[in-house]
Amino acid sequence: MTISSETLPLLKDPERLESRLAEIPPEPGVYFMRDTNDRIIYIGKSRKLRSRVRSYFRDGYNKSERIATMAKQVTEIEFIVTDTEAEALALEANLIKQHQPYFNVLLKDDKKYPYVCITWSEDYPRIFITRKRQLGKEKDKFYGPYTDAGLLREILRISKRIFALRQRPQPLFKDRPCLNYDLGRCPGVCQQLISPEEYRKTVQKVAMVFQGRTQELIDILTEQMQKSAEALNFESAARIRDQIAGLKSLNAEQKVSLPDDTVSRDAIALAADEQHACIQLFQIRAGQLVGRLAFVADTHAEPGAILQRALEEHYQTADSVEIPAEILVQHELPDTEILADVLTGRKGRKVTILAPQRQTKAELIEMVERNAQYELQRMQKLGDRNQQAMQDLATILDLPDLPHRIEGYDISHIQGSNAVASQVVFVDGLPAKQYYRHYKIKNPTVTAGHSDDFASLAEVIQRRFRKYGASEAGTDLQMQRLDNPDWPDLIMIDGGKGQLSSVVAVLQEMNLLEDLRVVSLAKQREEIFLPGESKPLTTDAEQPGVQLLRRLRDEAHRFAVSFHRQQRSDKLKRSRLDEIPGLGHHRQKQLLGHFRSVDYIRQATPAQLAEVSGIGPRLAQEIYDYFHPA
Repeated sequence: MTISSETLPLLKDPERLESRLAEIPPEPGVYFMRDTNDRIIYIGKSRKLRSRVRSYFRDGYNKSERIATMAKQVTEIEFIVTDTEAEALALEANLIKQHQPYFNVLLKDDKKYPYVCITWSEDYPRIFITRKRQLGKEKDKFYGPYTDAGLLREILRISKRIFALRQRPQPLFKDRPCLNYDLGRCPGVCQQLISPEEYRKTVQKVAMVFQGRTQELIDILTEQMQKSAEALNFESAARIRDQIAGLKSLNAEQKVSLPDDTVSRDAIALAADEQHACIQLFQIRAGQLVGRLAFVADTHAEPGAILQRALEEHYQTADSVEIPAEILVQHELPDTEILADVLTGRKGRKVTILAPQRQTKAELIEMVERNAQYELQRMQKLGDRNQQAMQDLATILDLPDLPHRIEGYDISHIQGSNAVASQVVFVDGLPAKQYYRHYKIKNPTVTAGHSDDFASLAEVIQRRFRKYGASEAGTDLQMQRLDNPDWPDLIMIDGGKGQLSSVVAVLQEMNLLEDLRVVSLAKQREEIFLPGESKPLTTDAEQPGVQLLRRLRDEAHRFAVSFHRQQRSDKLKRSRLDEIPGLGHHRQKQLLGHFRSVDYIRQATPAQLAEVSGIGPRLAQEIYDYFHPA
């Protein structure tokens, strides 16, 4: 196969590399790096674009291993010129958020730190805790990540007790509110007994708690309580009094001694080893510690650069009122003045960034650093366990390197019905849920009453690796594998020799068996089978490497079963609706989205059914007649 020079990495084509670098102007702006698949793998900013981009390809330049790996994959360079460095900083942040380049995401999406999400995209916003920041719509707002999940749940519980908020993601009844309405805990959102505008005012008050503006909210409520009392509306005044008392209980024991408790400030520090940096950000308002946020980063940049990226990502989605007047940093930032100017412009008043060296503010930074050090120690202990498990697994399987990325596959069905498969991924011994995938089995021979796990596994593996198949083998395949984060170091199949043999056969057909290491793990005795071997490896079920495979196998099983149950539930919901002539899949979805269950559809009148989009009076009558035969 002939490979075009346009798809070769620039480092392998010096003439084209020099031509691209000469085209880049020495002005401020943002640059993009693309790989052979035209994916953006890195985005950066600089006050002098040409010199910054040239540094990535210069011999002897002090580059981290991560950046050096990235430079080997670059096949194209693009840039956007800006008028100022501040514009470049803001543009870079927006582009990174939009594209999420693999080599550019300094802060990890660490699932152990929870966020609070408020779904402002909905008429009646929900408030809930999540560990996935990138799930809602653009208008949805995330607060965090918080270090203490238990305390966060308690704050949310107290907030729902103080203010009348929707308590359920979906209504319990179709035509009446639930008990929460009678208890005064919910304003009747499900039946729209409160207008969206009025309800959003309540949610805005709760949002102030997560913005660190509790004292400001208390002051507002105090003024409202006094006005209600003066108007002789004592019931309203008493309700507001109780809200104020509840809010004061949230921060009762979180005092931080500072000389000026009128200034809002954030303090950020990190602790790092050779691989990871644990970052802590303390939010202090009116002398109170109102929030303690945490981030995790790879240690492939200077401490000041890591802190700056953490601050940029944190304030990028923050409202202007959440930006403090003063930010204390452990290390000098590379672009302190630029970041301060950007934040000042957003806040509308001066924002100061400084690295204190002595007295009370320096002591505050030391306290934040101590907390970051404790978090790093916790991560190191977990990392040591995973490192030991990967080393043991590499020894068991005689792998040349530690298995950085391990994929696990499992099949779930009930006698062949609703057959599905799961792909779960562990990176460095930890679940990486952003890479998880579901598969619906498409094999026509796998039907209710006739299951075939062997064929199902073969189908899934073929679909997973078909883009690397025989037609793209050889040199091109080696290029695609080069530092490819999508390429597994090990594949684990849930099952015994039969399941493994079916996977081996399909990989042989695709000419990939020599490039992929595959094993299976049998459930009963936790035995590991290798391709072509009739007997399992001699292992102990409790040794670290086997335990790592067991955790992977159990996660693959859990993920497959949960998806199978979801598919089966969806099918049961639609089973009776499928029998109604003229009611296709799309209209079934609209009906279920409106009425929530088949039972509610059965109880609906023809007029109520006709209110659903796409359901005309004639079809509504047919649906009603189906459930109410003469």
